[in-house]
Amino acid sequence: MAAASAPKRSQDGRPAIGVLLREQRELRRMSQLDLAHEAGVSARHLGFIEIGKAQPGREVISRLADALGLPLREHNALLLAAGYAPQYGERDLANPAMGPLSQAIDLILRHQEPYPAFVISRRFEVLAANDAAMRVNAFLMEGRASPHTNLLHQVFDPHDFRPVIANWPEVAAKFVRRLQDELIASPADPEIRRLLDEILRYPDVPAAWRLRELGAEPEPVLTMVFNSRAGPLRFFETITTFAAPRDVTLDELRIDCAFPADARTAEVCARLAAGELH
Repeated sequence: MAAASAPKRSQDGRPAIGVLLREQRELRRMSQLDLAHEAGVSARHLGFIEIGKAQPGREVISRLADALGLPLREHNALLLAAGYAPQYGERDLANPAMGPLSQAIDLILRHQEPYPAFVISRRFEVLAANDAAMRVNAFLMEGRASPHTNLLHQVFDPHDFRPVIANWPEVAAKFVRRLQDELIASPADPEIRRLLDEILRYPDVPAAWRLRELGAEPEPVLTMVFNSRAGPLRFFETITTFAAPRDVTLDELRIDCAFPADARTAEVCARLAAGELH
């Protein structure tokens, strides 16, 4: 007898809860038994949910989402697929309720001076940058403006920032891996999938980058080297995220801070801030 399969769509046209759960579980190479153990539910009950024979409650969905390590947007997607209202809101940073958090972000950007800092979304859109980032970019690009607001297009486009990145293959490979990780976390997001397809179509992108190497972890610290008229500039980055966010917008924000990896880079940043270089 053929095994029962989960319904592909719920009544409102969204993917069925069982389909989403199984997809997220398989992407993480988790068995039903593993996920059931982590979430504190029976493997039998999880199996029935995945084939559409059981309807999970909100609490069970939240436990499964936490066990899978899902972003808040995907947590909401599971609830919607099961017919429940979303648990987490999504407010723009301009919303008055987000005022204190917007101020905290501005404070981080200012305190990063004279070194660059950017606020980016999970889709790598540059949402904000400090003055140091603008100065360093203008210095490296010789005053040319970037045609893109997306960080990955800036890195991969031969007519944008790519020519000044001395170790471009290493930097680009790291960004591809980060984007692939975002896609695994949010497989239903068409914008992330489209972005990955777009950057992989740029010239001289190795075909092997289309496949994510399972188990291959990137180096914890990557030094980015940029060609400049003052000599090579070297930065390493740190990524700041919000702990235990209760809003989708905050969950998807990343603050990317660049720090000088040598004395020459620190000196150039200080001279740019003082107006001694242009």
